[in-house]
Amino acid sequence: MSRPGTGTAHAEVLSRPPGDSAIQRDAESAMLSALGTHLRAELRSHRIPLVDGGEVEVDGFSEDPPILVEAWAHQGAPRGGQRNKVLADALKLQLAAGRFDSRPRLILCFADEEAARPFVTPARTWYAQALRDSNVEVIVVELPENVRAQIREAQTRQYR
Repeated sequence: MSRPGTGTAHAEVLSRPPGDSAIQRDAESAMLSALGTHLRAELRSHRIPLVDGGEVEVDGFSEDPPILVEAWAHQGAPRGGQRNKVLADALKLQLAAGRFDSRPRLILCFADEEAARPFVTPARTWYAQALRDSNVEVIVVELPENVRAQIREAQTRQYR
């Protein structure tokens, strides 16, 4: 890269924009790997065609055993509309499950107990009960503390 009008090259260190979610995406990959090890299944991103056209992409998919997963790396209690993101992920899992002859295992994967807490019974939330009644499991996987710290730092940057 050169400075305008100087013809000399220099390097610029570009900081991450406040909304950058690369750290969370990397953490979600690590979460899927840990969950796959726990479940003895290889989980990978997968696009599933829908009946009326279009497709839905899930974060984690295994054909044998049949599993569909959505991962959320958030640390701490959900804020504002974040609950709706998780519930949309659960709805996506339900929609995708309908495309298979035998019902796959449906999992919402979290990396933090506090983030998962509102979505599991005995929470007295309607959505925790709806997830349970819909057979959508909530599983929390462990991430190394340095990764969790990076996620918290990214969240702080994103909430500016």
